[in-house]
Amino acid sequence: MGSSFGRLFRVSTWGESHGGTVGCVVDGVPPGLALDVEGIQRQLDRRRPGQSRLVTQRQESDRVQIGSGLQDGVTLGTPVALWVTNNDARPGAYENLQGLQRPSHADFTYQMKYGIRAASGGGRASARETVARVAAGAIARQVLAAHGVQIIAWVEQVGGHRIPDGAVDEATLAEASVDADPTRCPHPATAAAATARIEELRSAGDTTGGIVRCVVRGVPPGWGEPVFDKLTAALGGAMMSLPAARGFEIGSGFGGVPWTGSRHNDPFVPGNPHPTTTTNHSGGVQGGISNGMPIRFAVAFKPVSTIFTEQDTVTVDGEATTVRAKGRHDPCVVPRAVPIVEAMAALVLVDAMLVQQARVHATG
Repeated sequence: MGSSFGRLFRVSTWGESHGGTVGCVVDGVPPGLALDVEGIQRQLDRRRPGQSRLVTQRQESDRVQIGSGLQDGVTLGTPVALWVTNNDARPGAYENLQGLQRPSHADFTYQMKYGIRAASGGGRASARETVARVAAGAIARQVLAAHGVQIIAWVEQVGGHRIPDGAVDEATLAEASVDADPTRCPHPATAAAATARIEELRSAGDTTGGIVRCVVRGVPPGWGEPVFDKLTAALGGAMMSLPAARGFEIGSGFGGVPWTGSRHNDPFVPGNPHPTTTTNHSGGVQGGISNGMPIRFAVAFKPVSTIFTEQDTVTVDGEATTVRAKGRHDPCVVPRAVPIVEAMAALVLVDAMLVQQARVHATG
């Protein structure tokens, strides 16, 4: 329950932070796709721990293995199973925490829901679970790319340091420029300030949050369902399912609240093959359906809950005590969240594409 996502392109994930493997089964991959396995690996490499001094130093190669759904590198249309092995799991680092409820973690809520919890690293609540999302999302991205859809995300803010409005050309931004700095912030001055802040907090045993911005180019008009299954709702649900996600906005978002309608409306102008708009305050979605403009949204991530200073808490029996965390953790999640946000966007959009294709085919 709760570990499957999607309708026609359906992903089911498994695995715990310090278990043997993490992986997924992807059902609904169209047949005949020449799957770029190295493309999947590249996205996993962007997500993996230990890639810079700014992230957790857990050392995992995250080499993907594929056990089904392919013949000579081409998809069969049957379920594709992918997984990676946990090579640097250290459950012993959590022995002192087994009888405690860590502040702002999922320990207490999982215990209340199931009567038991994974004692090491948060189990399914850990960001280690997102390995499977990135692997599945990498397949979805390849399906979308064949239809001209491009997804690019980047770090817009770390703590109080944010890219100034208009300082990044979102229309031409590419993965290489995003990945050029370990922060995945493509604005050098903001990246430098973010780096200094993350390093400062790591030394202090503390953490900070941030914002990941994403733009999707090439989505045609017509994707997404009205009323309850709006594309905005699907994207919002996908992003808010991510560990540490605490906010989602699309288009003008919260910033558009004080505007007038005359400022916020996106005027239509003639275009080829369909009309376009002179502005994009709607973020590429109107009435829950894509309008052909770039889909633009942002996800806010809270400070990482694991800090290395003493905190008040309770035991599993409800008795007051204190806790000091151990282990290897990110001082800020957003540099590694970039490929995860892209993956979830791909999963939402490939599903919307297949639903729309099915509708068009059914109606002739």
